[in-house]
Amino acid sequence: MSPEVVSRKGHSHVADWWSFGVLAFEMITGHLPFHGPNRKETMNMILKAKLAMPTYPSLEAQSLLRMLFKRNPANRLGAGPDGFRNIQSHSFFESIDWDKLYKKQIEPPFIPPIHSDFAHYFDKEFTCKTPTDSPGIPPSADAHDSFQGFSYIAPELINARQSDATYSSHVERRLRSIIGVKQTPFSDEYELKEALGHGKTSTCHRCIHRQTREEYAVKVIKDPSINDPSNEIELLFRYNQLTHIIRIRDAFYNSPTVYIVTELMRGGELFDKIRQEKSLSERESAKIMFVIIKTIEQLHRNSIVHRDLQPRNIMYVDTNRQPSSLRIVDLGFAKQQRAENGLLM
Repeated sequence: MSPEVVSRKGHSHVADWWSFGVLAFEMITGHLPFHGPNRKETMNMILKAKLAMPTYPSLEAQSLLRMLFKRNPANRLGAGPDGFRNIQSHSFFESIDWDKLYKKQIEPPFIPPIHSDFAHYFDKEFTCKTPTDSPGIPPSADAHDSFQGFSYIAPELINARQSDATYSSHVERRLRSIIGVKQTPFSDEYELKEALGHGKTSTCHRCIHRQTREEYAVKVIKDPSINDPSNEIELLFRYNQLTHIIRIRDAFYNSPTVYIVTELMRGGELFDKIRQEKSLSERESAKIMFVIIKTIEQLHRNSIVHRDLQPRNIMYVDTNRQPSSLRIVDLGFAKQQRAENGLLM
């Protein structure tokens, strides 16, 4: 979360560029820029702590990160009238030909030939060794697991919604009014398969379309009165044509359960890739950041603030995990700017 979100003084689309900075920092360094022992301390660090910048990133990378972590939104990179173009023109991206990259016209610097022996490119010094168990991991290595599937909703807000019959009926009216939401049984068209992931208010499953036998993912929300999904469904239908936003195929409201059917992310989360590789090269990070910048800029152009950019919400459609297959998958916290001053409260 950006400082202006933490302080609850109102925020604009510029809050997404802070989140983008956190994402870039994690890709380049392998860890978070602000991380305290608890939620309160983490928020205090976001508001007050000095950025602990490692020395090994290039000067251009350090400059990019520092400019994205300006606590005053007006001074943050991407805040001016040129918006994301200020980020594109930063020296960190000097070697990137944006047009050629977007058109997939840039050749990879190295394409290894495929070999039948999976260990062909490993030195015999290592392949001849007897396998041994890995040593114990440091306590910090699984710090992210504590927050897997975590989406915070204040308990008092949940209690208020559950006890307010008018809120539940309002959610139901909104869901029934959205063009594209079906009220026929989900099971008539899809077979529900194994769970892929769990969140606080929903579970994601693999599913199969009965007629075409195509595989999809489905987000199952058992109680929409806790966290109204109608805004997310509307945004997914409205911006289904955007290249790097997850594509919705169907939505069902079988009271009280909501089903949101989307394309299946076979390549997993960007978070998984970062953990497996410890950190990404600046070149690969730049290509990933380019895709995210273009996608966020398209959302901002439509007055939408994402508000929850993080590696777990960015996934790969294909198992090859190329930047071109990236998708932003969760619009649950996204909001359309509607206040007269252009801020979200």
